[in-house]
Formats: sequence, C-alpha cells, structure tokens
Amino acid sequence: MKTRKLGESGLEVSALGFGCMGLNFSYGEPLERESAIRLIRDAVCLGVTFFDTAEVYGPFTNEELVGAALAPVRDQVAIATKFGFDLSTAGPDRRLSSRPEHIKTVAEASLKRLGIDVIDLFYQHRVDPNMPIEDVAGAVKDLIAEGKVRHFGLSEASAATIRRAHAVQSVTAVQSEYSLWWREPETEVLPTLKELGIGFVPYSPLGKGFLTGAITAETRFVANDFRNIVPRFSTDARAANQGLVDALGRIADSKGATNAQIALAWLLAQAPWIVPIPGTTKLSRLKENLASVDVTLAPEDLRHIETALETTKVEGARYPPALLELVGR
Repeated sequence: MKTRKLGESGLEVSALGFGCMGLNFSYGEPLERESAIRLIRDAVCLGVTFFDTAEVYGPFTNEELVGAALAPVRDQVAIATKFGFDLSTAGPDRRLSSRPEHIKTVAEASLKRLGIDVIDLFYQHRVDPNMPIEDVAGAVKDLIAEGKVRHFGLSEASAATIRRAHAVQSVTAVQSEYSLWWREPETEVLPTLKELGIGFVPYSPLGKGFLTGAITAETRFVANDFRNIVPRFSTDARAANQGLVDALGRIADSKGATNAQIALAWLLAQAPWIVPIPGTTKLSRLKENLASVDVTLAPEDLRHIETALETTKVEGARYPPALLELVGR
C-alpha cells in the first residue's frame, strides 16, 4: 500500500483510509460485530493504516468496535475520532457542543472506548457557532500538551474558520465531503489547505455509494438507511444523476477499472496530501477500493472526466435542510 502525508504535519498514513461509520451506523442493517472486526483486520492486512470513527456513530458503539478490532495492531495504525455533539440530545434536535470542558470529557471517554492512550487525530465534527473556534483549538492544544491527542482536525469547516483555528493550534487535516458529484471544497477550502500545509480527508468519496453504479432510481433502501432522507437520493434525483454514473462507467471501461476505482483515483490525482476514506461492509469492495491506488489517470483521462462533469448537472442537495445548516461554517 502506498502512503501519503497529511499536509506538513508529518502524519503519514495509507493512501486510502477506511471510513468505519457504515459498519454499524447510518447505512441500514449493521454488520454483525465479529464480521465487522474481521473486515477491519482484513483492511490492516491489506495495508490500510488510517481508520476513521466518531463518538456519535452509534452513538459510542462504533468507537468500541474500532478499538476492539485494532487493539492487536495499535502501534501500526492511526485512529481518528471526533467531538462536537451533545449526545444527551437525540435525532434532529441533537445539539452541537464544543465547549472546552466538553471536548476534554469527550477525549477521555473516547480514549476509554477505543482502548488507547492517545488519539492520533481528533476532529471537531461540526463547527459550533456558539463557541469561538480559537477556544476549541485551545482546548485541543491542551490535550496535545497532555499527550492525550497527537493531531487536531476540523470537519466541514469554512476556509475562514480553518485559518482562525490554525493560528492557535496547527490543523493537521480537514475532513469534508468531496467526490465527483460534490466539488464545492475546490472553491476555497482546498486552496487554503494547500497554502497552510494542511491535509485533506474526503469522506463519502463514492457519493454514498451512488458513483459505484450499484444504485439506480429503482433501488429501495431499508427503513433505517440515512439515504432515505437525502434529497440527492430521491427517486427523481437518482434518475437525473444517472448520466454521471454512465459517463464514469465509460471511462472506467476504457481503463479496465471499475467506477469506484476511477472515482477514487480521480480524488488521489487532485493533490498528494489528499487521503480519501471510503467505507464498505464487504471484503470484495474493500479490495476493489484499495486497487484504485494503482490506477493511473493521465492528463487526457482527467480531461475526459472534466468533460463528463461539465455536461452533467447533479440534482438534489447532499443533506436535508437541518443538516445543511451544520456545514461550511
């Protein structure tokens, strides 16, 4: 497995990480615990050294799962987790909380659930408008000084917020949605990260599965699948967006690759400090995703992809309104 450094931080990880959320949260029926642990360990055997979780996934159970799976190889991997929600609230009314004392409480609890002594990368999950980002960065700076956290990250933050946080405590990585069907980070965030020497970790790099070609307008999601409430996954939106998948499929066929591999290879080609974190519940898909690091896209290939994107207008918002309010602050 090839490796990459997240910006100028010195944090070196596998070129593709593993987004663990979907193992037991948000995407329908969870994997049986032992199957999930086995899949995470398979990822390690295949060269993955970067694993992403959060206290809110479950809540709590995803961290416990990841910690148990990685315990035998703790010294070989980097574990990222997140703070930023008040988990005493639930559902659509769940509130944000990045009070410094809350951040430190979450860190202690996450360390215990993960069964580790230090969190490799601690993200603010969503920017809290009621707490100055300087205070948030200061709290994480304290945790780094105490040896409980190694690196500070932000998720779905604006360029202005990133700059303010970085001035207090160096930001190692920013995690945001980024893929062939959501490219907004290119406008301000990616140039800011390049300037400041910060790494970028795209989540949902396969468009929550849509870019793989496995989802069509006829697909029906189980009742507890998050995509049921995402406007971009309405039946009409999926039908309208099929053109992008078809174009991606033609490019994939010409390269002897799959849709997923081209989508991930495209992300990897954008900058050497970008580390996508696709998730899956299947070993076959894990192997398919990891093979994307060996797919080389020539300038001509990238131009073909750009042309396909220019002729395809993506329909539907990426989040329902209440969740859209939490991003880009």
